Amino acid sequence: MSDSDSFLDEVTEEVRRDKMIGFLRRNAIWIAAGLVIIVGGASVWEWQRASARAEAEARGAALWAALEAEGSEAQMAALDGVSLPGDDGAALLALHKAASATGAGDRDAAVAALREVAGKATVSPALRDVARQKLGAGGQGRVDAEESHQLRQPLTAEGHTLRRQALEPPADLRLEQGGKPGAVRA
Repeated sequence: MSDSDSFLDEVTEEVRRDKMIGFLRRNAIWIAAGLVIIVGGASVWEWQRASARAEAEARGAALWAALEAEGSEAQMAALDGVSLPGDDGAALLALHKAASATGAGDRDAAVAALREVAGKATVSPALRDVARQKLGAGGQGRVDAEESHQLRQPLTAEGHTLRRQALEPPADLRLEQGGKPGAVRA
């Protein structure tokens, strides 16, 4: 009985093997095409990721080199040659240009760059808030007290990350005008 069972097992195994070989012969071209598509797709995807990373690193290196330039005028000139993608990239670049313009003494250019970022709805709220804070805190002498208050007002909300910085200029002003009690209330 065991000889016939082993014989049947061998025959069954041979039939399975023959069916598998027949299946592979009939569908070999489709299997090979599927493998080529999978490997090719993975290669293209990896190449795109590497290209995007290389572009981002190049933009970062250009920005870093511009910020490392000696002197504010050199920074401003170098920043003009840098481009960052999207509205947030342009806003970040504008904030750096405003800082360089301030260092160069071009307060009008700094305020214009900050106003552009602060008023652009498509820029992320964090970058808009930073621009509003910079304008409201000093405005380079080009922003009046009422506008400064309006710019800082949304930043003074409880729990806002820039709350302390937004509350500082009015406290400093009251400290100069009326002493400690007025500054503590601010």
